[in-house]
Amino acid sequence: MLNVLLVIHLLIALALVAVILLQRSEGGALGIGGGGGVMSGRAAGNLLTRTTAILATIFFVTSLGLALIANSRSQSSSIMDQPVPAAPAGPTAPAQPAGPTAPFSR
Repeated sequence: MLNVLLVIHLLIALALVAVILLQRSEGGALGIGGGGGVMSGRAAGNLLTRTTAILATIFFVTSLGLALIANSRSQSSSIMDQPVPAAPAGPTAPAQPAGPTAPFSR
C-alpha cells in the first residue's frame, strides 16, 4: 500500500509541476515571459487554474496518507513508553575495603 501511494504521490507531483509551468506568467520577473503562454485565452486559464487546484488537493491528501502510514509502521522509541526496571530487593552491604598493599619497589 505504501509503495502504491508513493508512486501516485510522485505522479501527482510531476503533473502539478507541469500544469504550473503551462500557466501564463502574470507579471513581475522583469517582463520576462509576459507574452502569451502555451495556452492563451480565458477558458484555458480557468481550466489550468482548476486543474492546479484539484492536483494540489490530491497532493495534500496523498501527503497526509503517507504520513499516517509511516506513523503506523514506526515503533515507539520514546523512553516514556518503556517499562520501568524493577528496584533491587533490599539494601546491599557496603563493599569491603581492600587489604594493605605492598610498598611499591623498583
